[in-house]
Amino acid sequence: MATKKRWSKQVTEKSRAIVLEQGVFTKKPKEIARYLLRSAKASTKRKSTPFRSAMSMLNFYMNRAGKNLSLTAKKRLEKAKEELRKRSGK
Repeated sequence: MATKKRWSKQVTEKSRAIVLEQGVFTKKPKEIARYLLRSAKASTKRKSTPFRSAMSMLNFYMNRAGKNLSLTAKKRLEKAKEELRKRSGK
């Protein structure tokens, strides 16, 4: 029963679209954006553009963390979103 409750952790750690290293979402916003975009570009299994895949993974992480995400972490991840948009020309 516990494995069903932890499906989002498995998606974050073992996503087929983007390969993520441990602790990527704890880095600085520019590093998060650069890493996600680089991983999305390198992926051959993504279904969308690199920008959309990277943004999707970032949003997924933020949504699943929900109320457990501290205010400083939320601000850092929002800045990472802005940086991701800037790097992608969006």
